[in-house]
Amino acid sequence: MPMTGAEFGRKSSLEATLRRRIISMEIAPGSVVDELSLGHEFGLSRPPVREIMRTLAVEGYIVLEQNRPARVTAMNYQALHSFFLAAPLIYTAVSLLAATHATKEQLQELKNIQQHLRQSMVSNDTNARVYYNNQFHYMIGVMSYNDYLLASLQRLLIDHARLAHTFYSAQSALGHKEDMDKAIAHHDQIITAIENRDSQKVEQLVREHWELSRQHLMEYVIPDEA
Repeated sequence: MPMTGAEFGRKSSLEATLRRRIISMEIAPGSVVDELSLGHEFGLSRPPVREIMRTLAVEGYIVLEQNRPARVTAMNYQALHSFFLAAPLIYTAVSLLAATHATKEQLQELKNIQQHLRQSMVSNDTNARVYYNNQFHYMIGVMSYNDYLLASLQRLLIDHARLAHTFYSAQSALGHKEDMDKAIAHHDQIITAIENRDSQKVEQLVREHWELSRQHLMEYVIPDEA
């Protein structure tokens, strides 16, 4: 039987909620995803919940194994090692392509996201900061018009978001204010460089922006050395 409009809405809501809970680490890395409880919470039967699990597994949010419950993708040493190796390569590649292919409409959307991010800084909303920062970099991926890189970027952004909760946390906001302001400034400059089709400037800014992020993300990985 086809899903009703109300059921489709609940399914979409569950999918979005799970992504948010995983990115915000409300559901911790490696934790079991309780499909039965989620079904009750959102008024969904098992089949649509399983369909969502499969979608999120493809995207990299969760891991599905035979005869085992779904689990949130772990953040172990190997995963983090791969993340820090891949991140500067992927961010640079998509940004260089964006400088070639971005449309005026996409640039306007990027500016709108940047405005939301700036507002989240003012309101000290950690979840909004992480969300709009991710959206900013995802939009650049869309502007690259490269499906292979976009798929890698989407996976990368899941762990970047989870790590970023250290940098963007309300508790550490005051201590990092100067660097947070610098990160916002980088975004503005990246937008301008993409708009000007200045590939050399884009590459320089993205590398500087990544280095700033890397320093703070490492506080999660090696807190005693922060």
